[in-house]
Amino acid sequence: MDYKNQVVATLKPVLNEYLSDSEIYEKIEVPKESKLGDLAFPTFTLAKVLRKAPQMIAQDLVEKIDQSDFEKVEVAGPYINFFLDKQTFGEEVLRTVLDQKSAYGDNDDGQNGNVPIDMSSPNIAKPISMGHLRSTVIGNSLALIMEKNGYHPIKINHLGDWGTQFGKLITAYKLWGSEEDVKADPINKLLEYYVRFHKEDKEKPELDDIARDWFKKLEDGDEEATNLWKWFREVSLQSFKQIYDKLGITFDSYKGEAFYNDKMDEIVQILEDKDLLKESRGAQVVDLEKYNLNPALIKKTDGATLYITRDLAAALYRYRTYNFVQSLYVVGAEQTNHFKQLKAVLKEMGYDWSDDIHHIQFGLITLNGKKLSTRSGRVVLLDEVLNDAVTLAKKQINEKNPDLANADTVAKEVGVGAVVFHDLKNERTNSFDFNLEDVVRFEGETGPYVQYSRARAESILRKADTEVTTDQLKITDANAWDTLKALQEFPSVVQRAATQYEPSVIAKYALSLAKSFNKYYANSRILADDAEKPARLALVKSVSLVLEEALRLLGVKAPDEM
Repeated sequence: MDYKNQVVATLKPVLNEYLSDSEIYEKIEVPKESKLGDLAFPTFTLAKVLRKAPQMIAQDLVEKIDQSDFEKVEVAGPYINFFLDKQTFGEEVLRTVLDQKSAYGDNDDGQNGNVPIDMSSPNIAKPISMGHLRSTVIGNSLALIMEKNGYHPIKINHLGDWGTQFGKLITAYKLWGSEEDVKADPINKLLEYYVRFHKEDKEKPELDDIARDWFKKLEDGDEEATNLWKWFREVSLQSFKQIYDKLGITFDSYKGEAFYNDKMDEIVQILEDKDLLKESRGAQVVDLEKYNLNPALIKKTDGATLYITRDLAAALYRYRTYNFVQSLYVVGAEQTNHFKQLKAVLKEMGYDWSDDIHHIQFGLITLNGKKLSTRSGRVVLLDEVLNDAVTLAKKQINEKNPDLANADTVAKEVGVGAVVFHDLKNERTNSFDFNLEDVVRFEGETGPYVQYSRARAESILRKADTEVTTDQLKITDANAWDTLKALQEFPSVVQRAATQYEPSVIAKYALSLAKSFNKYYANSRILADDAEKPARLALVKSVSLVLEEALRLLGVKAPDEM
């Protein structure tokens, strides 16, 4: 159902001397307005070869081609504009969507290849803040998008569960902590201790020495230190999972930094065996000058390994475990240099699969223009933002539909969905400022607007109270055309979202489909009793199915009523 191929087949007899099929295909454009045609072929690139003005080339080509597969073909300056046969097109689109339902847009591009996705990765004993939202929801959406494109995603929550901060936390707990308090409110209490440590050590620098001693004990397997670490990890995970449950997100692995403690020696050994380690001011580095990168610091002067050593061990473990076709790291743009170094060192080690590692970078979220930091205690908790979003959604639902039966459930789906959708509608490399009231609006370019559009479609179908079939799919109403074209685009949108690792492609598509459907609804009497009513209902059902699936790919629910 790729109509670009129809244009290729039409132009091929007159262009194959100059352009291959794939070259013709790549040049085909979609005009911004339907009145300019549904597909267009620009003739600029032929001007040099044919030594004619593009306008004349377009006119000559149109006179030579067979136009019978199209409603009409017109020349507009240097463009050949193709108008599709609306009846055939509309019937084919609706039949395909209704037959395939939620599987519409599925493909097997990935051939079930494994794709580990490193995502979310909060630090143990610290709350999940708004700063963790992007990695979590972008990673989850990419997993769903990759799966729809035939891959087998593996979601890995690479927990920050190791490091000197645990020495500080154990010290703080031993000095000021209470088991009872931690059990009652784990994350907030542990954060309180951590923040207090950083305040007190300004006046009492000896606290840093005590913290270093505790971390050394932890590294050496001391029983008390290990038990406290395990406990902090366990209560933190329980708190994290409550937030992941609200977001509807699960993971296939919670293997964090600590898991790779015993796997770094092998990395250092391989680097030594390949004569890649060089001494620099007492430290051990890998020279990456040929990649135009700074040396990768593998071991400090005291012999301690660094974050990159751990990530090298993780990359090798994941390749051996999953034999991945791609490995994605959904991590902020500030880590770009780290991942360039990681890939370069792996390449130097002889691992060509490093080419299949991709850093899926993203910009920052700010709140009222401010970046927030855990260490100083100025942190906006994701859980609180989600709760506030649900409260705002409930208020609007009560105003619009006070008799809604399952209002609490819908408010959760709308409130949480609004926060997720707002993040994903922004191109991931862009930073953005977050304003909750704007995010949860039912109007404008928001998640609730898309959800409401889909609920409207379901409401129409309930009022019609008749089974939607594929028996009669002919629509002559010109108002339906943009919606039909939008429905047809969905499979290519799904593919583009995967190749670009870009959930915003899906979110923007969902907004566009919702807008075209609402325009159709405003201008057409869908429930009028005439011969085309079954086809109009088939269109409404198709919109509902595709909006629901687009929202699912973003990790957003689609309530039937709002």
